[in-house]
Amino acid sequence: MPRATGAGAATPRVVLFHGEERFLVEQKARELVDAGAKDLVSDFGLEPIEGASLQAARLRDSILQAPFIDPYRAIWVKGVPAARAESLAPALAEVPPTTKVVITVIGRLTSANKLVKAVAAAGGRTDESQRLKGRALNDWTANRAEEIGLTRQIGAQVSRVTHPDLGVVESELQKLAAYKASGSKLTQEAVNDLLAGAREDEIFRLTDNLLPHPSAQAWSVARNLVRSGIQPTSVAYRMARHLALVLEVRAKQERGESLSAIQGEMAEHSFVVQKAFESARTADPDQLEASLNAIRDYEFEVKSGQVDAELGLEVLLTKL
Repeated sequence: MPRATGAGAATPRVVLFHGEERFLVEQKARELVDAGAKDLVSDFGLEPIEGASLQAARLRDSILQAPFIDPYRAIWVKGVPAARAESLAPALAEVPPTTKVVITVIGRLTSANKLVKAVAAAGGRTDESQRLKGRALNDWTANRAEEIGLTRQIGAQVSRVTHPDLGVVESELQKLAAYKASGSKLTQEAVNDLLAGAREDEIFRLTDNLLPHPSAQAWSVARNLVRSGIQPTSVAYRMARHLALVLEVRAKQERGESLSAIQGEMAEHSFVVQKAFESARTADPDQLEASLNAIRDYEFEVKSGQVDAELGLEVLLTKL
């Protein structure tokens, strides 16, 4: 946690990370926590807290607790939904000199947000990570590829074929780096085979044509995905993930939550959530549940050898 960042300059006792680029938000927080943890002498000095359902009173108790044998206590609050961020503001009313606090928020906060104001009032710092696009995304990917032993050319290819989300990009780069580290030769053919993102657009076209019932395009895309080498059960899994997302968004809509609030709460890319939000408006929750049950039945039948995976997928599409 907070360490000196320059001559006479110390990191504030409270640091808030937020923004649309969740990967960078978490990365910056982790780097700050890891750097500060070097000053701690026991396992009791650092307290990670999940922020999904965290209450202000619980956070306040942790902040006010005195250190045991460490020079200070470090509180790391992870993944606070943007819609719930303001509720934690009262916890920062008093931050002792012996407590350091790092908070990460899923989503972007405005300067008018009560938590942002509370951080400022406590003498803290707020850091926003904007979503990387275009050249900024390409440069980040190329630089990251070099950092882990790949070439900038491979980084450029990952940028071209992978969903523009740093978490996905990092996963694809790490996959390629691990393949290279195993001693295997990273040929162009190997890169093409390893990059799951190369077919991400087709996956999206499939899920975008599932509701209210699978269209002719959904059938065509599903067949092409299987012919390209993706297992039929993997295609079914992606369909289930999408339907489950729409069902979850529908439940949030019924509670009166806005699109921006839902996007702030969920880990999926904001555009994916937006598409699910649009589908959820006219979706029948009972039909969604029935479709999810049909997919579960299909997966069981394939695993138990009752049906052929590819033929079973075609039958499954008729049931959705």
